[in-house]
Amino acid sequence: MREVIFSGDLAQRFKMEEQNFTRNRKQPFSATLLFMINLLRTSLAIEIDGFVRYLNERFTSQNTPSFTSSAFVQNRKKIKPTVFKHLSSVIIENYYTADNESLILSNGFRILAVDGSRITLPMTLELKACYGVTKNQSEVEIVQARSSVLYDVLNGVTLDAVLENLSIGERELALRHATQWKKNDLIIYDRGYPSYDFVNEHIKQHIDCLIRVKVSYSLVVATFVRGGKKSIITEIYPKEKQSFEGKDYNKNTGLKVRLLRIELPSGEIEVLMTTLMDSKKYPSKMFKELYFLRWGVETFYDELKNKLKIEWFTGYSQLSIQQDFFCAIFISNLQSVIVNDIKGELHEQNKDRKYNYKVNTNLSYGFLKNRIMELLYLKAPLDNIFRELKNLFLKNTVPVRNNRVRHVGKYRGRIRPKVTKNQRDAI
Repeated sequence: MREVIFSGDLAQRFKMEEQNFTRNRKQPFSATLLFMINLLRTSLAIEIDGFVRYLNERFTSQNTPSFTSSAFVQNRKKIKPTVFKHLSSVIIENYYTADNESLILSNGFRILAVDGSRITLPMTLELKACYGVTKNQSEVEIVQARSSVLYDVLNGVTLDAVLENLSIGERELALRHATQWKKNDLIIYDRGYPSYDFVNEHIKQHIDCLIRVKVSYSLVVATFVRGGKKSIITEIYPKEKQSFEGKDYNKNTGLKVRLLRIELPSGEIEVLMTTLMDSKKYPSKMFKELYFLRWGVETFYDELKNKLKIEWFTGYSQLSIQQDFFCAIFISNLQSVIVNDIKGELHEQNKDRKYNYKVNTNLSYGFLKNRIMELLYLKAPLDNIFRELKNLFLKNTVPVRNNRVRHVGKYRGRIRPKVTKNQRDAI
């Protein structure tokens, strides 16, 4: 990652214009990136002062020059937001390798989940035109964008993310993640996603999926629920009234799927649809726990909004919004691979404890502030800073709370969740 950030190739690929970053300025391309990655959540003037002071105190031989907020704003306009997607791809490429002992799979699958969410943006004419306008619970007009992520729920890594206009539906955004699909992926979706087209795209690309469907989804599903069976293999068909122009199927083209009946403790019946047909290899009893893993992508959005504070944007243009969004995804991925690397030591710590403990995600981002520059700074002693971070992460853990109840609509009435006494801002 260090080599990538400080390579001339990165600047060449992701600068806006050929003439950008050609002169020897106070803030070259790599320094601008490091500053943007440093979890900017306060006033730019304060962030710049802290950035320069920290580097000069830690690396006395470097004499990092100061710069103004205006100079940074002008510099960021020269950088494509996709640079942060590229940096995330470097993490992903190096993490998903056969010799990575910390990589977690289930039944040989990467267990992925897709979910969308609305991200509240600053109210500007440019952002209104780019992303769309809606109203909150108080009927106040606000600007929001629709995000979608493809998330590895077992390893905490975001494989792909998009931020688009509200008018674009979640299914369409979910299919954009297909560029990151790999053999032996199992992708989990909630009940907002199922459709014939959607399942067909997965089957065509030989990608397995698990989707929650409403009982009212189709007559086939309703009949299955009334029948009382735990699992059946059946076929679904496209809606007869839709247009088949340009499609590679017609109203008589069936798709073979498996339906599963999940009974909740409350007595409610949930129905899951999957492409995993082998009932011996994939027995019905495994799917309740498997689908519950999708909760990981929900907690990721909580992390993104309430711990990484993605909605505290550092600018008001579409460019800065995209930069901040993809930068936060990159930081999240970097934090995840560090945490995954110390899971063995955390497991040893838990042997003598009554409960299992995990790294405190909120505090971990606070510890990354400033230190993330040393992790990525080419001349910094990597072993020292990694050891320092590892010790801080292992020292600050929280108990794992299983079987927690989800309160639907808990935050619907206010813009941001109330920060409780046991969770203060870390950045």
